[in-house]
Amino acid sequence: MTYSVAVSGASGYAGGEILRLLASHPDIEIRTVTAHANAGQPLVQHQPHLRSLTHLTLQDTTPEILAGHDVVFLALPHGQSGQYTDALGDAPLVIDAGADHRLTSADAWDAFYGGAFHEPWAYGVPELLVGEGKQREILRDATRIAAPGCNASTVSLSLAPGVAAGVIDASDIVSVLAVGPSGAGKSLKTHLLGSEILGTANPYAVGGTHRHIPEIRQALVAAGAGHGAGVDPADVRISFTPVIVPMARGILATSTAPISAGASDEEIRNAWEAAYGDETFVQLLPAGQFPRTADVLGANTALMGLAIDRAANRVTVVTAVDNLVKGTAGAAVQSMNLALGLPEGTALTVNGVAP
Repeated sequence: MTYSVAVSGASGYAGGEILRLLASHPDIEIRTVTAHANAGQPLVQHQPHLRSLTHLTLQDTTPEILAGHDVVFLALPHGQSGQYTDALGDAPLVIDAGADHRLTSADAWDAFYGGAFHEPWAYGVPELLVGEGKQREILRDATRIAAPGCNASTVSLSLAPGVAAGVIDASDIVSVLAVGPSGAGKSLKTHLLGSEILGTANPYAVGGTHRHIPEIRQALVAAGAGHGAGVDPADVRISFTPVIVPMARGILATSTAPISAGASDEEIRNAWEAAYGDETFVQLLPAGQFPRTADVLGANTALMGLAIDRAANRVTVVTAVDNLVKGTAGAAVQSMNLALGLPEGTALTVNGVAP
């Protein structure tokens, strides 16, 4: 069976990456691409690297144009997806790459986003631990999926095994991320100009203000649900600091947390090996090895290295992802495959591009 697909926000980075992956998907027909200000223009004018899609023209983003497809991807700025998802009730499968359907707490939405709160959808991170299982089981046969925030899924995957196994203390998490500016979207913003980011590293959203914080806390609480009495949401605290660095795409997240009393080195490493030992797209490197963002460029892979720092009594996890692939579009396509009953890795690769 071939599934018809519409992609909104197709002139942006996330929409373009979704299209790049879908273009090689054997079970997908990309039928419709939409935009706002760029409607009426050829897709290739805004995504010149997508040579197999030169026949497509950007249409207006309206519920009427998006309706009538088997799968609809929404790659729109935060706060804009809800107006369309409300009107796409008859669509068999809708996948939102924005934040509108990620959070389960209306209070957290109000505190970090504001505006209308929309119901939470199945969270599009298949490998994420949830209680005694994994998120992929929730994604199978799902009809509404919220693709993750790239920073949030990177940190959540980094620490969920330790929280689930009870070998780290989730009340004192510190994460510092080097991120490429493509994660902020394609809109013109002064602080993302080449002259502003080349040759420098720029911190932003410092001091607990980044919008991905409640998403991380939500994921880690869910991961801890299978450990003993579970993890109290009030006991998951994270200091989260992203830093823009001069690379077009990529995230290198360094996350640390205290070691739980009595946890041995073997128990700590076993927690991550048990969580990801059988996974294709989340891979734990051998002891003493740590990833680079260059290793995952263009791949749907999260590579992580783990260190046990007994002097500081902390576990350190360093994780590299391509923010546009595993961080966003790859996670969306992987989740789509699960929802449609297709092989999970269809149209996705573990191989990066080098040099």
